[in-house]
Amino acid sequence: MQMSSSRPYLIRALYEWILDNDSTPYVLVNAGYPGTVVPEGFVEDDQVVLNLSPNAIRHLEMDNERVCFDGRFGGVAQQVWLPAGAIMAIYARETGQGMVFEIETETPPPEDHEPTPEPPKSGGRPALKVVK
Repeated sequence: MQMSSSRPYLIRALYEWILDNDSTPYVLVNAGYPGTVVPEGFVEDDQVVLNLSPNAIRHLEMDNERVCFDGRFGGVAQQVWLPAGAIMAIYARETGQGMVFEIETETPPPEDHEPTPEPPKSGGRPALKVVK
C-alpha cells in the first residue's frame, strides 16, 4: 500500500508550531508548479516567498491537496492557490527554523489499463503450509 504524501501534514503542523511560538510563518513556493496561483509581480526565478501570518491574510484553508487564502499584494486583493507540491519550505521569519521539502514533480495520472502481472518465479513447486 502506498501512503499519501506527508508534506501537507507537516505544513499544517509547522504552521501551528510557528504561530504557537509567536513567530511569522513564511512559505517558499515554486511558482511554476502546475495549478499554482500567486501574484506574478512578486515572483523571482520562478519562486515567491509568502507571509502566512493571520494578520497578513484572510480565509486560510489548508488540506491535503492545497493551501489557499486571500491576500493583498501591492494594495490589490488576490486569491492565492498553492498545491501542496508547490510548497518548497515553511519557516519562521524571525529564526529561520522550519522545514525544506524535496522538489516534487507532478506525477502523470495513472493510465486506464490493468497493471502488468509479474511473471511467475521459477524454481520449484508452490508449497502450502497447514496451520492449526
